[in-house]
Amino acid sequence: MKKRMERRWTSGEVEVREKMGKATIEGYAAMFEKLSQNLGGFVEDIKDSAFNKTVKESDVRAVFNHDENYVLGRNKSGTLDLSVDKSGLYYRIIPPDTSYAHDLLAVMERGDVNQSSFAFYTMKDDWGMTEQDFPKRSLIEVSLVDVSPVTYPAYLDTTSGIGGIDRGAALSGLAARSGCKVEDLSDLDAIVKALTDEERKEPDEIHSEPMPNRWSRRAQFMRDLERLLDE
Repeated sequence: MKKRMERRWTSGEVEVREKMGKATIEGYAAMFEKLSQNLGGFVEDIKDSAFNKTVKESDVRAVFNHDENYVLGRNKSGTLDLSVDKSGLYYRIIPPDTSYAHDLLAVMERGDVNQSSFAFYTMKDDWGMTEQDFPKRSLIEVSLVDVSPVTYPAYLDTTSGIGGIDRGAALSGLAARSGCKVEDLSDLDAIVKALTDEERKEPDEIHSEPMPNRWSRRAQFMRDLERLLDE
């Protein structure tokens, strides 16, 4: 199956800083171990192994709003620096002397643009359940395509959210693992069944607690996510 590019957004501050008399754009493109919003039947986190290989090997660009016409830097040319620390994936851009870069710096200094995103291909992921029996995807290894300051982040939580997500790309690993088609994973029930094999096991083999209690905990988990988003 051909891999499809995905994007995730971060709410961590991206700032303009001065270094040796030159402006740089710096911030986190991704944060580790932060649970996402509901992505349409599952949540997601990023493991601290996700970027170890790609920051050394991938040819990554920095662009504005994921637009290839607005290139801000490139790691192979030394104008984009990518590093992994205990918090996540950090990037530093030395922007070019172009009109669009000057415009971006101006709106960033005003605080009008202060969030970022990264585009990637999934190399390795894993699926499981949260403590509330809600499906969870973990990104274990990715291949970076670009990092990008963005005007309108589709995902308002630290890692990601439902707006604009390519669910098919995200669910392809689970589909391959469970032997079903991506289009069959259309809702929460289908994802849970793929994870727990509920259709082929007796209820007692799945969980000792009654089904209503399990769904109650999932419903509470959903409410908690929505409450955190509103705060």
